[in-house]
Amino acid sequence: MITCTSISGGMTSAYLAANYPTDLNVFALVRIEDEACRYPDKVLRRRVEDRIQKPFIATAEDDKIITTIFDLEQHLGREIQWVSGITYDEVVRSKGGMLPNKLHRYCTTWMKLAPIFEWWQSLNMEPITMNIGYRANETARAARMKKKTNDAGVLSYKGIVGKHPNGKNKWATVAWQSPRFPLIEDKIMKTDIIKYWADKNVTFAEYNNCVGCFHRNPAFLRFMWQEHPSKMEWFAKQEGGRKGTWKEQTSYYGIKKMLAQETLFSTD
Repeated sequence: MITCTSISGGMTSAYLAANYPTDLNVFALVRIEDEACRYPDKVLRRRVEDRIQKPFIATAEDDKIITTIFDLEQHLGREIQWVSGITYDEVVRSKGGMLPNKLHRYCTTWMKLAPIFEWWQSLNMEPITMNIGYRANETARAARMKKKTNDAGVLSYKGIVGKHPNGKNKWATVAWQSPRFPLIEDKIMKTDIIKYWADKNVTFAEYNNCVGCFHRNPAFLRFMWQEHPSKMEWFAKQEGGRKGTWKEQTSYYGIKKMLAQETLFSTD
C-alpha cells in the first residue's frame, strides 16, 4: 500500500514527515480572497500559484506557513504536493448555511479533506496508508478516527466521482485511506518534537492553524487581533445575518473590544 504524510505546517506533522518518510507528502493550503491580507512576497506568491494551479491572494493562517512548507521541502529532500480547495470565502458563501463552528466543522472538510481526496483521486491509486501526526498524549483523537474506519481499517469519504447524464455531479462514498499513528506507536511527545527542530533551518509560525479559528478561546482571539489585525478583520466581516457568529457567546468585533491580555501568550 502506498504511504503518505499529511502535512499541516506545524512542528508535529513536519517531524512526522522528517522521521517517518513516506512515498508521498501532501499539504492543503487554506486561501482567502481578501486583498487587505495579500501575501506580501510577490515571488513566493507566484511559486504558490504554480504549485496549486489556482490564484493565491492570501491565507487564513499565519503567513509564515508558506515559508515553512518550502523550508521543509528542502529539509526533507523530497517534494511536497500542494493542494487547495475552494477559498474560505466560498465556503462561507455557499456551504453549510451558517458559519462553521465547533458542532459543524465543515470548513475542514472543504478546505483540507476535499482537496487531498481529489488529489488522491487524480493519482488513480488504491487506498493509501496515511500517517497522521497525533502525539503520544492524543490517543483519544486517534481512537475517534479509528472508529470511523471499516473492518479493514480504511476510512471512506463521500466525494464527486463523475457526472450524471444530466450534467449534475455524481457522488459516492469511496474507501481511500488507512490512518496510521507512528508518533503514538513510538511514544513521541511535544518536548521530543521541539527538541528536534531546535537546531534545524525550518521556520515555523508560533501558533499554527487559521488565525481566527473558532476553537480558540476569546482571550487568545483577542491576542490574534493584535498579531494579525487584517486577518481577524476578515473573520469578523464574515459574521452577521443568517450566517450568525463563529462563537455562540460573542462576535469577533466583540472580542476586539475586550481588554488585551498579551502577556498570556507573547514571548517578548
